[in-house]
Amino acid sequence: MDRQGKQFLIIMETCNSGKTFTLFAACAVLVLIALLSVGPLHAQDADGFVSLFNGKNLDGWQGATEVYMVENGYLVCKKHGPGEKASTDKNLFTRKEYADFILRFEFKLEPGANNGVAVRSPLEGHITEVGMEIQILDDSAECYKNLAPHQYHGSIYLLAPAKRGHLKAVGEWNGEEIMFHGRHAKITLNGVVIVDVDLDNLEYKKYLDKNTGRKRPRGYIGFLGHGSRVEFRNIRIKEL
Repeated sequence: MDRQGKQFLIIMETCNSGKTFTLFAACAVLVLIALLSVGPLHAQDADGFVSLFNGKNLDGWQGATEVYMVENGYLVCKKHGPGEKASTDKNLFTRKEYADFILRFEFKLEPGANNGVAVRSPLEGHITEVGMEIQILDDSAECYKNLAPHQYHGSIYLLAPAKRGHLKAVGEWNGEEIMFHGRHAKITLNGVVIVDVDLDNLEYKKYLDKNTGRKRPRGYIGFLGHGSRVEFRNIRIKEL
């Protein structure tokens, strides 16, 4: 029995010991107040999505809590160093594993920002190889002008290049949706579908031998810090 149910039974037992209507009415009010004060721990919105981040602390998350922080109600990956190669293990993961889901969130980049979203991932290892990473990147940065197709924003790293040109200007909030359902993966950025693939029939085969994580049916969701500051908000998930 959940917390609300136990509290309800305790109050109703107290109420049942009374003999008058007045006492019963008072108990009914107490029940209502108790239930409203507790509230659902993981309330769904009208579309069936549940919040993964409460805007107050990192409850429900594990990993690099020294790098990720709460700031003004946002989840922030703060700058950390001394550089990308030394910072690729600064990952923050959910405590729960997910298989089929729709993940929605908003993010804001600084110039040259680099991060990523882990999906169906283990907690250890090179996530782009043993799990899957959806790239988060400031595509407009000069330092990234000569990347491989699978390295730009929204791509499933090593596996599926994304359509480019749909990021908002640096410093503006972007909205993204990541959907994994069975072997189907779809990434939508600011209302535009930029990746839509069958994981068993990928056209981009150049690096397939480097990734085994695409075969995983479930795993953790996470944010993958690469040294730069990225802000996140409205992080919600719906299991399918």
